[in-house]
Amino acid sequence: MSTIVFPDHHSAVADAETLKKAFHGWGTDEKAVIGVLGRRNALQRKLIRQAYEELYQEDLVKRLESELAGDFEKAMYRWILDPEDREAVLLNVAIKKKPVVDYRTIIEISSISSPDELLAIKRAYQKRYNHSVEEDLAQHASGDLRKLLIGVVGTYRYNGEVEL
Repeated sequence: MSTIVFPDHHSAVADAETLKKAFHGWGTDEKAVIGVLGRRNALQRKLIRQAYEELYQEDLVKRLESELAGDFEKAMYRWILDPEDREAVLLNVAIKKKPVVDYRTIIEISSISSPDELLAIKRAYQKRYNHSVEEDLAQHASGDLRKLLIGVVGTYRYNGEVEL
């Protein structure tokens, strides 16, 4: 198993400039994109996104969507998002999957996330799609499965100590 090694000291501005150069010209320099984003931790990627937006008045996520395609686009798009945004995107894909809702992904995200993490994911979903997770589940799932999924996603689980 490999480990991602990221530098302790990096310049978010220099990384943003490198990405901008990777997007210029005919096609995208995918090696440069991997060289920057693939070797940064979540906090560093967030700082790069902010620096890119400040420097170029453009959202880096949207630029990646327009520059990349296929599985590489999906990987980079999901890699650069904050964890709660990434989970919100995965929930949306699972809910709208055709012909049948991907209930396993929905249950997995709902089950492994702490109550506070799930609440953050639901807020990110609402912000991104202008619908609640429960609303989209009600629209796309059916039968008893709909009731189960809405219950699993909609219930806030107490995660504290029980006093006797």
